[in-house]
Amino acid sequence: MPQLMPTPREVEVRSAVEQIAVFADSARPEHLRSDARQLFKRNILDSLGCAIAGLQGRPFHALREQFEEYRTPGRCTLIGGGKTSADQAALFNSSLVRYVDLLDSYMAIGGLCHPSDNFGTILAAAEQADASGEEFMLALAVAYEIQCRFTAAIPVMAKGFNHATQLAISTAAGAGKLFGLSADEIANAIPIATVDNISLACVHAEPVSQWKGFSPGMTGMRSVYAASLAKHGFTGPKGLFEGPFGLELMFAQPISVNWEDPSLDVVKQTVMKKYCSLIHGQPVLEAVLDLRRRNSLTAADVKDVRCDVFQGAFDFAGGGGFGAKDHPQVKEQGDYNLKYLIAAALLDDQLGPAQLEEARIQAPDAQVLLRRVEIRPDERFSARYPHELSARVTIRTKGQHVFVKEQNGYEGGLTNPMSWERTVEKFHWLTEAFADEELRSRLIAAVEQLDKSGISDLTDLLAQVRPTAVFPATHPGIQ
Repeated sequence: MPQLMPTPREVEVRSAVEQIAVFADSARPEHLRSDARQLFKRNILDSLGCAIAGLQGRPFHALREQFEEYRTPGRCTLIGGGKTSADQAALFNSSLVRYVDLLDSYMAIGGLCHPSDNFGTILAAAEQADASGEEFMLALAVAYEIQCRFTAAIPVMAKGFNHATQLAISTAAGAGKLFGLSADEIANAIPIATVDNISLACVHAEPVSQWKGFSPGMTGMRSVYAASLAKHGFTGPKGLFEGPFGLELMFAQPISVNWEDPSLDVVKQTVMKKYCSLIHGQPVLEAVLDLRRRNSLTAADVKDVRCDVFQGAFDFAGGGGFGAKDHPQVKEQGDYNLKYLIAAALLDDQLGPAQLEEARIQAPDAQVLLRRVEIRPDERFSARYPHELSARVTIRTKGQHVFVKEQNGYEGGLTNPMSWERTVEKFHWLTEAFADEELRSRLIAAVEQLDKSGISDLTDLLAQVRPTAVFPATHPGIQ
């Protein structure tokens, strides 16, 4: 039977990756309105604070050794000093942002993502391209928008996949924009980065490994390289979404996103963290610390603790679908374990980077107390997710007292967003061991003036941060 010629209308239909590419290519500074622009500066400063605080992590010394072994220095800055290639800077700096688990989040039905996972990759691409701060902010806003719109459309994690999948799409588009790619070239960069980056949710399962935190950095590394390949003429499968055996088949549903909407406002829906913990633990820890302080409790007073949470929190961090939480030993297990996090908060009256050190996690007092903590799912709290993150904490003391608090939301959440001033306070807390007061003040000012300067004004300062320090175990954090 002869093949029918397509109609003019069929010829005009763009694939999803082409639509995303046009969205990225068409983004202009005027689409980043003043209120969103200020929130982006808040999130950028927060990402920098998280990254600098991660510098004490042992994996980053290993990464520096890897860079020396595999490649000569390039033009892109490593936070804490040194230069390397754009793709390896993306891996290093992205992983720093994630390491202490204090980065921003975007919540959706069936999953979530961390928009600041884009930060290190877009920073490396901007420096490689000698971009202005304005161009960097615009590309970062584009990446935030793409990642979060995809997350809202598809329950990625509920389907068994990890949110590094959509991160490949967003970072490739953002890097491509900074590299000056055409819309057609960006439409090739996106599938080149994504087709070999189908990430599985088992990365979150017990025993949680280092790769949970480094997978986004590897995704960014691939995306920078993919954008460079597309710039040099490489093509990718543009049927990534709707083509045979594409993402729509993988997720078993259509992926419906309005890419004709040019707005760059999704940053308004991002949430922030006060405590070194997965986002699901923020209301839990706020409730635990409030009960401890208001009632002058000590860990020695506690007989047992029961914590009721929404289903996602139970599955990820309470002993549900991703495995038992009874014997955490390493940092990656500690920040994904509500039993340990509650025990550490009761013992230390804080939850910062010091509480994620292996020695603290393995300490006998923490291991004993966490075994007296029970985590249970609550249908009422589950029904409120993702619009509200809720928890109820019940502490019984050895003196037969019972203290209960139901926490609906938390500081940093959608109903109580973290202000610029509180973000500055958090930045100082996280970075004071690595940068003196003058350097910290200059970094804050550089972020405030980012859209009026070159990206090198920021990266030159980041190179001056001390790469190693000891985070004080007794620091109170932000109260």
